[in-house]
This record gives sequence, structure tokens and C-alpha cells, in this order.
Amino acid sequence: MKRRIFALMCSSLLALGHIGGVHAADEAPDALIVRIGNEVLEAAKADKSIKSGDTTQIVALVDTKVLPNMNFQRMTASAVGRAWREATPEQQKRLQEEFKTLLVRTYSGALAQVTDQSISAKPLRASPEDKEVTVRTEIRGRGNPIQLDYRLEKTPGQGAGWKIYDINVLGVWLIETYRSQFGPEINAKGIDGLIESLSSRNKSNAKKG
Repeated sequence: MKRRIFALMCSSLLALGHIGGVHAADEAPDALIVRIGNEVLEAAKADKSIKSGDTTQIVALVDTKVLPNMNFQRMTASAVGRAWREATPEQQKRLQEEFKTLLVRTYSGALAQVTDQSISAKPLRASPEDKEVTVRTEIRGRGNPIQLDYRLEKTPGQGAGWKIYDINVLGVWLIETYRSQFGPEINAKGIDGLIESLSSRNKSNAKKG
């Protein structure tokens, strides 16, 4: 069950990578998530590399397609917590790199679990002037619907549009989950200790394939 949920989460992350520049700036956040989510679920079903859990292919896709449409710095900073402000620019860079690798490698194999799912959004509770919104969706397929929600922020300037910075699966927010893991490591070994821990986990995951 957890593997299936992680697959849906990762598919939804990948969905953000297929947003075109014009749509990203103009499209309502709930419409954007539904349209792109369904497109990517279909792509995941048809892509043999993704279904086989090809980490190299998924990492390349994340680098070129996903990250430009996410506020990954905010995701990492929120997961690290107060210690982020004390980290040097180099430490912040390493944390982002290792956190991204952790997420991709942790969930890449689960993409093979995508079968007949589709995504639909619940009514959006937001005003036109809101800069941050929560888009609540359901993933439907075999079995009971799965709650999958997104927190997005509207960014100005070049590359303007809605960008995701957190995901909720069945009532559990991704950032809160990792913050609870990272906090004790930072308290015990500091920022460098967390970086080393993430690096070790990523190397271990890479060996496991």
C-alpha cells in the first residue's frame, strides 16, 4: 500500500515538469494540477523506463522538467527547519542536492506501480488575489480513492506561475515527515552531520538499485 501511495506522489511530482510557460502563468492551480497530473499518469503507464524504475531516467527528468516548476529551495529549507538559516550557501546547496536525490531514489521504483489511476480536484477554496493555495485532489483507480493534496505558491517575474512546495498523502505532509527525521540528526551532529547522513543514505539506495 505504501509503495502504491509513494508511486502516486512521485507521479504527481513529475507532473509539474510538463507545464508550459504560458499555462504556468495563466492557468488556475487546481486546473493545472488535474490536467498535468492526468497527462503524466498516462505517460507513466506507457514509459517502459519509468515502469522499470530506471533511476537515471527519472533523475534526468526531474533535473530538466520538475525542478524549474517547484520551489525546491523552500521545500528543503522547510524540511531542515531553523538550522537552514545558519547553514552556509555551500551547505544549503549540498542539502538541496542530497534531499532531491533522496526523494527521487526513494520513490523511483514505486513508479512501476502506476496502473489505471486518474486524478480529480475538489473545489478550490481560494480567492483570486491569494498567493498561496492548497489544491486537494483524489487519485482514483482500483480500490478506495487516495487523498493527495498540494501546497502551491504564485511566483512573480520571469518564470511566473504556480509552484509546488509541499505534498500531502493521506493526511501526512511530506515536509513535516522529513523535518521530524532531520531534527534529531541536526541536534546530534549539526548541518554537516545531516549532509553526511543524507549522502550515506543516497549511496546505500544507489547500491540497492
